[in-house]
Amino acid sequence: MSLRYVSTRGGVPPCGFEAALFAGLAADGGLYLPESWPRFERDELEALQGAPYQEVAARVLAPFVGEDLSPAELDELIAAAYAGFDHAAIAPLRQLGPNEWLLELFHGPTLAFKDIAMQLLARLFERFLSRRERAVTIVGATSGDTGAAAIEAFAGRARTTVVILHPHGRISDVQRRQMTTVAAANVHNLAIEGTFDDCQALLKALLGDAALRERLNLAAINSINWGRIMAQAVYYVSAALALGAPWRRVAFAVPSGNFGDVYAGYVAHRMGLPVAQLIVATNRNDILARFFQTGVYQAGEVVPTTSPSMDIQVASNFERLLFDHLYGRDGRALARLMEEFQEHRRLAVPDDALGRARELFDAARVEEAEVAATMADVLRSTGQLIDPHSAVGVAAGRRCRQDPAIPLVMLATAHPAKFLDAVRAATGVAPALPARLADLDRRPERCERLPNHLAAVQRRIEQLAREAA
Repeated sequence: MSLRYVSTRGGVPPCGFEAALFAGLAADGGLYLPESWPRFERDELEALQGAPYQEVAARVLAPFVGEDLSPAELDELIAAAYAGFDHAAIAPLRQLGPNEWLLELFHGPTLAFKDIAMQLLARLFERFLSRRERAVTIVGATSGDTGAAAIEAFAGRARTTVVILHPHGRISDVQRRQMTTVAAANVHNLAIEGTFDDCQALLKALLGDAALRERLNLAAINSINWGRIMAQAVYYVSAALALGAPWRRVAFAVPSGNFGDVYAGYVAHRMGLPVAQLIVATNRNDILARFFQTGVYQAGEVVPTTSPSMDIQVASNFERLLFDHLYGRDGRALARLMEEFQEHRRLAVPDDALGRARELFDAARVEEAEVAATMADVLRSTGQLIDPHSAVGVAAGRRCRQDPAIPLVMLATAHPAKFLDAVRAATGVAPALPARLADLDRRPERCERLPNHLAAVQRRIEQLAREAA
C-alpha cells in the first residue's frame, strides 16, 4: 500500500505521491510530508554497503513513490537522472583530515548539489505529465543554484513552461549566466528587484492563489517540493554506508539557507540511518543558528555575503521540522504558529521542544573572515579548493563536532568555480570551470527585470503561460 502525504498545517486531506509532487505547496499553505516514516532495519542497510549510488537511490526512494511508479520505472528514471554526472560515484567522499570527509555534491551538470534532486524531479514530472497528457507551468525562486539546476533539468522538455525568479544583483555571475544563457524556448528568467526572501514570498503567494494555480496548472520545484527532499536524503545514506553504517554512527555538517538540505539528513535519520549529529551551518544570515541556540526563530534583514545561496532569513523547510519533531504533528497548532510568524516575523518554541531539537541538531554562524580563512586553510592543508558555502560547512562542522571518533561528513554543495571571485580573494587561486562551460561568459543572456510586486509578476507569468499554450 502506498504512503499518503499530509500537510504540515492539517487543512487538506491526505494525498498520494504524484499529487504531492505536483502541488509542492499544499492548498492550506503547508508543506507535504509522509503520513508515516518508512524504516530500514540494520540488515537492510548492511545489504546496501558497496552498492552503486543508483541502487541506494532506488531502495531509499521506493517507499516514498509507492505504487505510482513500478520498480522498473523508478530504476529507469534514476539511471537517466545520473547518466550525465561527471563522477561515477555521483556523490564521492574526499578525505580532508583524520575522520573528516568532504561529500562532493557538485558533479552534476550545473556544478551544485541541487542537480542531484532536480535531474530526477524533471524526469518524474515528465513521466507523470505524459501519462496524464497535461502540461504545467513550473515556477521557482532561487538564491542562485536551484534556478540553474531547474533550468538545466527542464529545458526543452515537453509539457513544461519554466519560470524562475531570482534576486537581481544578488547572485554570482556564473550562477546568473547558467540560467540566463539557456536558449530553450520553454525557459524564462525573471530578475526581481529584492532579496531571495522577496522572491520566495512571491512564489508562495502565487502558489497560494488557488484560482491562479488551477488556471495555469502551476507546479513548484523549490525545496518545498517533497520530491526534492526525498532525493537529497539518498546521499546521506550513501555517504554513511561508505563510512561504516549501519554499525557506525556518522555526523554531518550542512551549509544551510532554506533548511531543505539538512532536513533531508533528518529524513534519513527518521528512516533509521544512524546519524549522530546534524550541524546546521549558517553565514551571517543566521536565523537558524539563533533558533537552535535560543528557541526563538526571528527573521532579520538579509545581509549579502560571499555565500549568496545562503543569504536567506526565512527558511521554508523549517516548518517541516516544527511539525514533525517539535509539535507532535499537530497541524492546527503549527498553522497558528506560522500565522504568528507571518504577522510578527518571530516565533518561539517551548524549552522542551528546543531540547528535543538539540538532541540531534547543533548550529553555528560563520563570519566572512572565517569563511575566507577556512578556504585558505583547506587549500594549504589538503590541496583542495572549496567554495564559500562549503567553507561555511567545514568551519561550523569543526567547531560543533562533539566526538572525534565519529566520522564527520561536511557537505560540499558547489564547485569553487561558481564563486571565482570569493575563492580567488581567499586563496590566490582562480578555479577554472569545466571545459563544457568555458565559454559561459560569452554566451548571450535572456532575462527580464521586474519590480518586487506580486501583480506584475503574476501578469508576466500568465502571459508566458498563454504564449506556451
